[in-house]
Amino acid sequence: MVQESDDPILKSFVDYLRIEKGLAPLSIAAYATDISQFGDFLQKIKRTLLTARREDVRGFLQQLFSNQVDGRSVGRKLSALRHLYRYLLLDRKIEHDPTLNIESPKQWKVLPKSLARDEIETTLAARVSAETESEYASALSLRDRAMLEVFYAGALRVSEIISAKLEDLKLEAGYMLVRGKGDKERVVPLGRSAQDAVRDYLEKARPVLTTPLEARTGTHFSQKRREVGHPTSRIDVNKSSPLLFLGRGGRKLTRQRVWQMVKAASAGSGRHASPHMLRHSCATHMVENGADLRTVQTILGHADISTTQVYTHLALDRLRSVYQKHHPRAKAR
Repeated sequence: MVQESDDPILKSFVDYLRIEKGLAPLSIAAYATDISQFGDFLQKIKRTLLTARREDVRGFLQQLFSNQVDGRSVGRKLSALRHLYRYLLLDRKIEHDPTLNIESPKQWKVLPKSLARDEIETTLAARVSAETESEYASALSLRDRAMLEVFYAGALRVSEIISAKLEDLKLEAGYMLVRGKGDKERVVPLGRSAQDAVRDYLEKARPVLTTPLEARTGTHFSQKRREVGHPTSRIDVNKSSPLLFLGRGGRKLTRQRVWQMVKAASAGSGRHASPHMLRHSCATHMVENGADLRTVQTILGHADISTTQVYTHLALDRLRSVYQKHHPRAKAR
């Protein structure tokens, strides 16, 4: 949820992002945070968002680098400022854009991290939740396996997978509908492995996860929790939840829980992967195997193909590495 700002400029920009651009709350919150940081920087030098100059923007970015903020985050903050000042220009609140002609330093162009194919196989084969062989632990394991397969098959974002609905899944046709940034809908294919994993989850695991906690632990135990005022004593479970992937007791999954699950699953490969790394791995491996950028762009849901083009650099690195290793005259003088 986006916090209300005292700055009328930022408040009107947030309203513009929400109403006219239709951005998701998390995206709006990210914009608001980045611009608020710039506003705090300006306040120290006795300027405002409306009176900021180009050297102020450069000074802000330099301060970020001095504070060891990584290049990707700095680039995101500059992008937020560009959107703000483009809006202010169109709204005729300013006459000059202070972000104009500020080039992105080379260190901003950080290639997305991805897993190698053998690391992906190890991650997908992990049983991250089955600490015991109970029915519930097995259900969690099947759910996690299905989520990992869908992450890698369709290059989904965390927000997309936890909000995916049963009605979005077209299992027999081999695809699902995904609602991405700005509530834009796209079709994402699911391969055979993902289809099988999701089918197992739906048949064997999801019915178990919709069972209330009281039904699994017994009335006496749950009654005792109520008597002592336990914070989780009130269980509100909707057995007919529209969501595809469910948490304990049929609740909606949190972003933190999904991150924990992916990190645990990837531990066996020697990497601490994130959900976004699975998304990047899908795109990278597709490009390496000869997929055209337009197809990858569609699957990822990128509005601009220039965002997708970064994966060609990853594919070229892979091509160069394989060439150097296998071509008989690659190392010849």
